[in-house]
Amino acid sequence: MIDSTPHSGLSPSNLGRRRMLHGAGAAALLATLGRQAMAQVPELARIVTGFAAGGTSDAICRRVATQLAPGYARTAMVENRTGAGGQIAIQFVKSQPADGSTILQTPSSMLTIYPHIYRKLPYDVATDLTPVTVGCVFDFGFAVGPAVPLSVRTMPEFFAWAKTRPDGANFGSPAAGSTPHFIGAMLGKINGVDMRHIAYRGTQPAMLDLLGGNLASVSGPIGDIVQHMPTGKVRMLGVSGADRSRFSPDTPTYKEQGYPQVVAQEWFVFMLPAKADARIVDGLNAALRRALASPEVVESLATFGLEAMSSTPAELAALLREDTRRWAPIVKDVGFTAEP
Repeated sequence: MIDSTPHSGLSPSNLGRRRMLHGAGAAALLATLGRQAMAQVPELARIVTGFAAGGTSDAICRRVATQLAPGYARTAMVENRTGAGGQIAIQFVKSQPADGSTILQTPSSMLTIYPHIYRKLPYDVATDLTPVTVGCVFDFGFAVGPAVPLSVRTMPEFFAWAKTRPDGANFGSPAAGSTPHFIGAMLGKINGVDMRHIAYRGTQPAMLDLLGGNLASVSGPIGDIVQHMPTGKVRMLGVSGADRSRFSPDTPTYKEQGYPQVVAQEWFVFMLPAKADARIVDGLNAALRRALASPEVVESLATFGLEAMSSTPAELAALLREDTRRWAPIVKDVGFTAEP
């Protein structure tokens, strides 16, 4: 069963409204925290993502980077260190000095699901990274392209078609062991279809193959799908939220289409290397929360299907622990392991 909906303390409706900082009092607090840490902040800040340019992970990094300079750092830039489903970026960040100059931005599944599917990871979330803040929350979608007949408009219709075309029953996701991978695998299992999974370095490369007719379907963040829908070549058949997404209100949820056990959301999060000084963590948290509350970032991320939000470091740490526990039985039920 996939049910990774956010809990009350960190839901978009609660954390997003309660924790995102607004008003003059909040601005004063953020400025104070920023000044406390400024002496330790380097001139160059790098936000590292493990996924390709053009995708949702890259989008939030670039929008936030524009807000970090010159207040948090004189210059802020984004580095795309792709590969191994996001592991390369995490491994790189953990090896960097914990001085606030290198910031990891990653989907939470690399931190909460991967420990269940890899016997050995090149990082330990508890000892190699320092939580800073949640960045945003998002739903997942299931899309089809030119390889699937135009008559296929719903999830049940897709799986009925897939049963007649076993060679074409495939789906792409941004990484093996990612949340959208598990969603696609679970949907196939429920429908009795052996869906062949193809892992990509991010959702955008998968979408390009979908548009080219080389891939039947893609399970990925909703924002990576909706941006291609105006072409008329991409149809989104379902979304993973408990309710329909405001970014695609005409697309029914999986739950509406007979899959109540497939409800999932995920977070993008910001982390620092382990043992970062509390002043540095507080300064970066303040700068990121200010950026994530700015109208420019909120509105820009919405175009990618992302709900901007933020948290305290302690709230993020608790969220990661809770999600790690929740994913254990889901991974076992699907039966996927990344290693023989």
